[in-house]
Amino acid sequence: MSDRTGIFAGDDPFSIARAWLAEAEASEPNDPNAIALATVDPEGLPDVRMVLLKEIEADAFVFYTNYDSAKGRQIEASGKAAFVMHWKSLRRQIRVRGTVTREDGPQADEYYDSRSLQSRIGAWASRQSQPLDSRTTLMAAAARQGLVHGTKPPRPPFWGGFRITPVQIEFWSDGAFRLHDRFRWTKEADLCWNVGRLHP
Repeated sequence: MSDRTGIFAGDDPFSIARAWLAEAEASEPNDPNAIALATVDPEGLPDVRMVLLKEIEADAFVFYTNYDSAKGRQIEASGKAAFVMHWKSLRRQIRVRGTVTREDGPQADEYYDSRSLQSRIGAWASRQSQPLDSRTTLMAAAARQGLVHGTKPPRPPFWGGFRITPVQIEFWSDGAFRLHDRFRWTKEADLCWNVGRLHP
């Protein structure tokens, strides 16, 4: 499209997303890789929460979590998710909708091993999304898991990655008088991307 220039230019939406994230890393005060991840429960009621995006691959977006958490169970049931990544400092956002698969192989092991020891032990201690009577109970569970696993805890079998493979990606940039720029990339049946400008 002739007017898709500047920050919107390019033939690869994942390259554009990586470039925007790199810019945000220099300007956002906290967690430039934070995304608002949306799923639906078995009744179709939407659920959303903030998580940290850990990688933009050649054709997917990857984050990590407890598979037994509410989001993990909802993703497993539907196989779908959406997210928005918004940067106030850049006045831009990226929206993604797609299908989801697990990343629970060597890549998940490598990321888990890169985390701080306290975070690795915390993954063992937390029964994410389950009721908790007090913080004291959680801290005691972490202490017990630290004794069990020592300084080299393995990745828990219930913890790993999810890979979102988009069917749609939208890039949005703030414009004067609310005349924003929006470009939606849609994956076609032949797996090629169709790009179109949207009304703001």
